[in-house]
Amino acid sequence: MPDNRPQPPSHPWSSPTGSGPAGPPRLLLCGARLTDGRTVDVRLGGGRIEAVGTAGSLVPDATRACVARLDLTGYLLLPAPAEPHAHADTALSADEPGPVSHDPQDVQRRATEAALLQLGHGATALRAHVRVGDMAGLGALRAVLRAGRSLRGLAELTTVAMPRVLTGAAGADGLAVLRDAVKMGASVVGGCPDLDPDPTGYVEAVLETASEHGLPVDLHTDASDPARLARLAAMAGGLRPGVTLGPCGGLSALPADVAARTADRLAAAGVTVVCLPQGGCGAADGRDAAPVRLLRAAGVRVAAGSGSLRDVSNPVGRGDPLEAAFLLASCQGLSPEDAYAAVSAGARAAMGLPEVRVEAGFPADLLAVRGDGLPAALSLAYSRIVVHGGHVVARTSAVREYRDSAAAGSGAGAGLPRQGRGRRR
Repeated sequence: MPDNRPQPPSHPWSSPTGSGPAGPPRLLLCGARLTDGRTVDVRLGGGRIEAVGTAGSLVPDATRACVARLDLTGYLLLPAPAEPHAHADTALSADEPGPVSHDPQDVQRRATEAALLQLGHGATALRAHVRVGDMAGLGALRAVLRAGRSLRGLAELTTVAMPRVLTGAAGADGLAVLRDAVKMGASVVGGCPDLDPDPTGYVEAVLETASEHGLPVDLHTDASDPARLARLAAMAGGLRPGVTLGPCGGLSALPADVAARTADRLAAAGVTVVCLPQGGCGAADGRDAAPVRLLRAAGVRVAAGSGSLRDVSNPVGRGDPLEAAFLLASCQGLSPEDAYAAVSAGARAAMGLPEVRVEAGFPADLLAVRGDGLPAALSLAYSRIVVHGGHVVARTSAVREYRDSAAAGSGAGAGLPRQGRGRRR
């Protein structure tokens, strides 16, 4: 049987005729539509956007060889989304017989396949939450770090070390593993305080470790205990480079006044909340989505992630940022613009990444989606072109066809299908 799993391209391309990531990216995007309705050309160079001009106004720079052109007529050009909450070590394990394998080769394979799947959807940067200690030891983290290195030039994969217990007699071992994980290369200190017998002590240990190494914090919590969350916010306030919480679905079950006060405390502490509109994850109880509008109204920075991807917690996860944005717009009442910002600008900010705009000087991390505007793109985002560091790193093309109605009415055979409305989606 053919292997339909995503595979790393052996010769990644920067354009239909351009050079691969080994050379300087040289690419001119032609005829793209922006969300404000303009149709523009965008010139990329050196991993950044060099210029944006009206369609036809930019020509390849004659002083630079091999400038390739990519026609984006019919595409909406957006800042690329990012994935702030992935579980790379358990992704794509739902169909495995028996317990999830923690063998490093299996973890690396799954993590690579999952990252490529999400890259195809448009996520050029991913934050993977990886369990350390217990059965996995540091093997899973080592495997995900290797996967990240193999994806260089295609996507940025960073890791969050997640120990299970950090307090009591068992906590000493967990703390030692956490510190080893940071030395190994984990770039974020995380975990799930809800699973520790002493959640406050757990948070103190995480914050202390992060402060020692100058690293950000990313904690899993259902946020169903407002007093515990208030203590966490008080401890996290002022920590740099920042504290992120997710998925915080338990806030939705709290009385409105209690949830509002809790949101105010999170905002005052500068805490970012990453919600999971597509479902929960195994590290936090419950599957409710965080109350995004309430959090935004309080001034909390909100991002959206995918969570579990076809594992025991969510056997049908897609890992698609645009689906997360679609759900925020359709189920939580956000505008399409605010919903997409949660998976793009908000997600990148939560991950400490530089902002992306379709303007000169910004990083050339872009997503082109077939569609006339953002609502259409979120609804029918079938065809996509993904740009990372000025290179085209992934393409998805879809053609919708219909059987000829005259042939069907005459009782003829299947005949040749035809393209609906003459355009691809």
